[in-house]
Amino acid sequence: MPGTITRPRSKTTVHSVKGIRPIAKKTKLSGLVPHAIKIPDEPAALLTIEGREVKLTNLEKLFWPELGITKRDLLQYYVDVSNVLIPHLKDRAMVMKRYPNGAAGPFFFQKRAPMPRPEWIDICTIDHSSGSVIDFPIVRDLSSLLWVINLGCIDLNQWYARCDDVDRPDYLHFDLDPVPGATFTDVLAAAKHVHESLEVMKMPCYAKTTGSKGIHIYVPIERGPTQKQVWSFAKTFAQSLEKLHPDLITAEYRIAKRPNGHVLVDYNQNAWGRTLSSVYSVRPKPEATVSTPVTWEEIERGIRMEDFRIDNVPARVAKLGDLWKPLTMKGGRFDLNTVL
Repeated sequence: MPGTITRPRSKTTVHSVKGIRPIAKKTKLSGLVPHAIKIPDEPAALLTIEGREVKLTNLEKLFWPELGITKRDLLQYYVDVSNVLIPHLKDRAMVMKRYPNGAAGPFFFQKRAPMPRPEWIDICTIDHSSGSVIDFPIVRDLSSLLWVINLGCIDLNQWYARCDDVDRPDYLHFDLDPVPGATFTDVLAAAKHVHESLEVMKMPCYAKTTGSKGIHIYVPIERGPTQKQVWSFAKTFAQSLEKLHPDLITAEYRIAKRPNGHVLVDYNQNAWGRTLSSVYSVRPKPEATVSTPVTWEEIERGIRMEDFRIDNVPARVAKLGDLWKPLTMKGGRFDLNTVL
């Protein structure tokens, strides 16, 4: 099921960094060293990044009042991690989850790219079984990333499959979520079991905190199987884990049937059109936590969700690089057809 990418003709040129000034005073930035860009200490700004004008508004609005974190801080965070984040978003439709009044305020989902919008925003057009045709925005560079975040998107939720074939994903995943009565320590124990079982099948896998309560585990796969086939494998795998570790793991989809004190290995998010918060996404939680890649050694030693926050993840990325880089590469992907 192919989608259609609409890309406007590029009119961009690369400019040198000349500083940033308030709105109505255009500033030119190279975009080649995103971490050098500083969002101005002004109520609003108009940036020109590689020839594209990006309007930023309400920069002083508190998105986490208790922490003193503003919309400007959120935008700056995404600038600082943009080099590692954008490769995970490119060529994928973005479902926008907008928090116009900050992390504690109400939110709404928006699939269609709003109008008016900049002419340089790429669009992924996807036909749905309901008969609707939706034009999703795509984040492919720093300009489009800042445009999306400026709309009040705190976390980022992109499709699993790329736009040229939205029914054939290039990774599968498991969302490990504690059922009431279970702890994050239980989630880490369940993650180890998932890792061990995937290793037995020689399937490479990578973990990240959800930034909320659990752990996400992703497996890079070769494109070929449909989304339904990927979902079917994930379901069988999760149910097998439940049988192996009945005192800890459940694969029960029905909330009322899930046993307390267990960890749900959620396979159902692999269904067509579902999304999970992207790697490096800030989450609308009281501690401004971030969905952060972690090593299996860290999971073995023990981690806490609040160890990974908007204020310290950029430094971690600068030190470790992108622990999830294999998910953006063509090589090293598992051929799921061998186990279907």
